Amino acid sequence: MENVKPDWLRVKAPQWERVGSVKEILRDLNLNTVCEEASCPNIGECFNRGTATFLIMGPACTRACPYCDIDFEKKPQPLDPLEPLNLAEAVRRLKLNHVVITSVNRDDLPDGGASQFVRCIEETRRVSPGTTIEVLIPDLCGDWDALAVILAAKPEVLNHNTETIPRLYRRTRPQGDYQRTLELMRQTRRLLPSVYTKSGIMVGLGETDEEVREVMRDLRSVDCDILTIGQYLQPTQKHLGVQEFVTPEQFEAWRVYGEEIGFLQVVSSPLTRSSYHAEQVRSLMERYPRVAEPIAAS
Repeated sequence: MENVKPDWLRVKAPQWERVGSVKEILRDLNLNTVCEEASCPNIGECFNRGTATFLIMGPACTRACPYCDIDFEKKPQPLDPLEPLNLAEAVRRLKLNHVVITSVNRDDLPDGGASQFVRCIEETRRVSPGTTIEVLIPDLCGDWDALAVILAAKPEVLNHNTETIPRLYRRTRPQGDYQRTLELMRQTRRLLPSVYTKSGIMVGLGETDEEVREVMRDLRSVDCDILTIGQYLQPTQKHLGVQEFVTPEQFEAWRVYGEEIGFLQVVSSPLTRSSYHAEQVRSLMERYPRVAEPIAAS
C-alpha cells in the first residue's frame, strides 16, 4: 500500500531545547535509548517530559527482525561495566519517578544479558530508591534460569513484547517463537507472583481483528496484566511495509475488549509504543497493590 500517514499519526514538533538537554545527559553518560535507536515517533513528547527508555548492552543486536530499526549489522561489543552506574546517574539527573530499562538481543552472552539487567536495577535502586523500575526484556532464548536471575532483583514491572500474531511470526520475527513468548510470561508469574507483567503488540502488518483478539486471550491465559497496542510504522524502505493504517476506533475497540477479558490496563492507540506513558503504571500499582513475595525456586 502507499505509505501515506493519515492525520491521526501526525505528531507535534518537539520543543528541541528540552530534547537537547536530555540528549546532552545521555551523550555525557555514554547511554543509548530505544527512543533514538528504534526511531520512535514519540521521542519529542517523551524527551520533553524528561523521560526515556534506556537501551542497555547495545546498540548492536544479534537478531535481524525486519520490522525493527535497531542495528544488527554491527558486531556486539563487550558489556560496559560502567553502564549500570551511568544509567543510575541519568535517572538521578532526570529525576525519573519511573524508568524503563530495555536491551537489544544478546544471544552471544551465556545469560542473554540477565546479569547486566540486575546490575542496572541494583544501581538505580541505590541512587534513586523511590523510582519504580520496569524491565523490557528479550526472550533470553528460553533460559528460565536467566529469567529468574532478573526477577530476583524484583523489578516492579516485567515487560516482554509479543510483537505480532502467530501467523506472522516467521515473516516478522523469524528468530522468535510465539509459544516461547507466552511461556516467558507464564514463568514470570510462577517465579515472582507479585510482579506486574506487561506485553505489547504492533498492528498494521496484515493481521485480522480476530487474530489480535486471539493474542489478547492468549496473554490473559498466562495472567498478563498490562497490554500495549500500537500502529507499526515502516522505519526505512529496507523494512517490512505497512499493510494497513488502523483507525483510532479499532484501537479503542481493542482497549474495551482487553478490559472486558481482565487486563488491568490496556493502552491502545495509533502512537502507542511499549514504553509510551509507562509511568502510568505507578497509579495502577496504587489501585491494584500486591504484597511482595520471595522469588520462587526454579
